[in-house]
Amino acid sequence: MTKPAAPKRHLPTSPFKAPVPPAPKHFDMGDQVTHDVYGLGRVIGIEDGVAALVDFGSTQMRILSPYAKMTKL
Repeated sequence: MTKPAAPKRHLPTSPFKAPVPPAPKHFDMGDQVTHDVYGLGRVIGIEDGVAALVDFGSTQMRILSPYAKMTKL
């Protein structure tokens, strides 16, 4: 098994601008969301910057930040 390639770092002497990191996603109580694995759900709890508790109907899941597979509808 091979490791994925490490992201390239920006050198201070580079003539190109450093890449801008994407803004972190922010969810509020009651937001309707979709998750790539669990489907449609509603945010029922928030742990600031750590996780979101989401009710997907049949189950409740604690989705950890950075919420890569979850988007707000």
